[in-house]
Amino acid sequence: MDFIPQALADYSAAMSDAEPALLGELSAATHATVKDPQMLSGHLVGRVLSMLSKLVQPQTIVEVGTFTGYSAICLAEGLAKGGTIHTLEFDDANGFFAAEWFQKAGITDRLELHLGPALDTLPRVLKGLSRPVDLAFLDAAKEEYRGYYDLIVPKLRPGGLIVTDNVLWSGKVVDKSVIDSTTEAIRAYTAYVAADERVERVLLPIRDGILVARKR
Repeated sequence: MDFIPQALADYSAAMSDAEPALLGELSAATHATVKDPQMLSGHLVGRVLSMLSKLVQPQTIVEVGTFTGYSAICLAEGLAKGGTIHTLEFDDANGFFAAEWFQKAGITDRLELHLGPALDTLPRVLKGLSRPVDLAFLDAAKEEYRGYYDLIVPKLRPGGLIVTDNVLWSGKVVDKSVIDSTTEAIRAYTAYVAADERVERVLLPIRDGILVARKR
């Protein structure tokens, strides 16, 4: 999932803010006990999410794909006073694991964890919001990215961000010999966002690719 030489990746991490100690512990616990630990956002992506959140100062964050809670804790660093994170997770075991770390991070008073299939849960979450979404992070089923996007963008405030992870998909998106359903879905999704006049966007080649779209 990394596209630059390890020495440059290490340099980039060293020149960025350090990973908070709690997140380092969460990363270690994820790698030690959870299936597919490579799904964790990790240090550099986490600092990007933290920075974006601090720039937006969101009252309402929607995250689709909790995994073990690393990215939600990063996003919480920029949450405005009185704000709330709604994080959605399909896998109950991951959700319960994340809930323990949300408690350790001291953010349970401003976070709501929603368990279940995202395309079923997300409409209910968005309908229940009392204000627009300021920041959204998509990192769940890649084949469903467009579905999440189409639900969230109408609820996103002007100037709000929708951030999507894994849009380079280990480089497969530019390999014409790769035509599996997940890769094709990511290609189609990224092209869809690129053509969407409701947003301006930039694709950042950080780790596995981060697409940042800002609503006009």
